[in-house]
Amino acid sequence: MSTIEVNKITPVDGGTTVQIGESGDTINIPAGATIVNAGTSTGFGDSLRPNVNPLIINGDMAVAQRGTSFTGVSSGPNFTADRFQFYLANLGTYTIIQEALTSGDAYNDGFKTAFRIDTTTADASPSAADYAILRYKFEGQDLQSIKKGTSNAQKLTLAFWVKSNKTTTGSIDLFDFNNSRIVGATYTISSANTWEKKIINIAADTTGAFANNNGLSLGIEWFLDTGSTYSGGTTPTAWEAQTNANRNVSNFALGSSTDNDWAITGVQLEVGEYTSSTLPPFQHESFGDNLARCQRYYYKTSAVANMPFASGVCNGTTNARAYLTYPQIMRANPTLGKSSSTDFKVYSGSTNVDSTNVAFYYPNTQQALLYVDVSSGLTNGQGCLIIDDGSSAYIEGSAEL
Repeated sequence: MSTIEVNKITPVDGGTTVQIGESGDTINIPAGATIVNAGTSTGFGDSLRPNVNPLIINGDMAVAQRGTSFTGVSSGPNFTADRFQFYLANLGTYTIIQEALTSGDAYNDGFKTAFRIDTTTADASPSAADYAILRYKFEGQDLQSIKKGTSNAQKLTLAFWVKSNKTTTGSIDLFDFNNSRIVGATYTISSANTWEKKIINIAADTTGAFANNNGLSLGIEWFLDTGSTYSGGTTPTAWEAQTNANRNVSNFALGSSTDNDWAITGVQLEVGEYTSSTLPPFQHESFGDNLARCQRYYYKTSAVANMPFASGVCNGTTNARAYLTYPQIMRANPTLGKSSSTDFKVYSGSTNVDSTNVAFYYPNTQQALLYVDVSSGLTNGQGCLIIDDGSSAYIEGSAEL
């Protein structure tokens, strides 16, 4: 093999293009070599993104720790798919499910689950302040690559797959909770009961930086139905001070009929302005990685009979104290809950003793102290395990925004 060694290749006759090889040729770049882009590169396949992990957690709706189906939903917030909250105030009743996909363009794009909302009790004339909204929330410290509130503020691109029986226009806004600012957009469903991909460009904002902490800074809101408080204005294509009348200009009116449904999956938010041909591909994380990121905000122990989930020591004959360690470090000190105080057992020595009460103390972002009372039968100072007494038993922790 021949070798040509040069320091620089310059186009002839004042041209601007250097061609290396012909169409179909293979250009080999040695392992470990780096291509440095000092300008604009095109034609290298998939677009690149500045953030390693997707900004949206569980955008494929694969994780549903709380459950996959809830009926009679008439208030909120509610979850099926983790991280996506259905906010509802006096506007109908719904069934929300994690829908399994078996066909359609979203399925062909790699999505096997969706967040689906079906209207079961209609409200065609909501009062002014009523609403039905799907919302995704971000911590401020996860948004610093957007550079909002600086002279280098970045544009954004929001993409998602959506399906409904309705062929109409819906409204979306991005709500800056730190500075009470909003920017909006609309999308139109062209074909009923057909998965359609929507790509929406969001303007940059040089006003109002996001806080760099674990608090709520930004929400993406899909307005599904509202009263007049949230409509009547103009969709803000540039960031502006919060004006409620501008948030749901094109009301989807999901609650207007029991025939109505709406489903979404494949949600991604990218830093930069992209089109359908340049949008970076959706980042399909492993289920384990996706679950771990969701568990920063919520976790629920597996409902498996006789499964130990905490260990400790007996504190007398009627009480055990154990450390409950969460599967992930949580966003903030969580609110802890349980199925029932009698759903557990204390296993100590060779004895299983039914619980009469369970209480949580001193929760921090990594663990909490668990007090489990029994009627009798424990030995002071003896080690113990806390176990589920049945398949319906669970402990949960929530540190949602």
